Amino acid sequence: MRSQRKLFTASALIEIAAGLPMVTLPALAVWLLLGVREPSPEALIASRIGGAGLLGIAVACWLGRDDRGSSSQDGLLWALLVYNVGAFTVLAFSGSMLGMAGVALWPGVGLHAVMTIWCALNLRAWCARAEPAEPRR
Repeated sequence: MRSQRKLFTASALIEIAAGLPMVTLPALAVWLLLGVREPSPEALIASRIGGAGLLGIAVACWLGRDDRGSSSQDGLLWALLVYNVGAFTVLAFSGSMLGMAGVALWPGVGLHAVMTIWCALNLRAWCARAEPAEPRR
């Protein structure tokens, strides 16, 4: 459970650090992440929407970090896993297949890989707790 609280706290801080620049300085965020110097207006709008989503994840993680054992925290853990797998996949594809890479891309890929593993380890522990005990013979 302590690991889960740390996971939610770390996720909140990471997503605030990523979301704020995407909302307030979207051109800089797109350049650092994807290496695009002059993003289109559509890319700037998508960055701001994505940043708002990251801030929403940050709020949910921060407020849910102490809600031990609740189904809401379980749902948040699953949502973080889906998000981190998706972010890892999209960013890795962008860098390796599309050649779009700014200075922050590969560190971001690595960070999402670590967060995916951390989520999976917490879910493994959650699944072990959720399994019904086998009847004794």
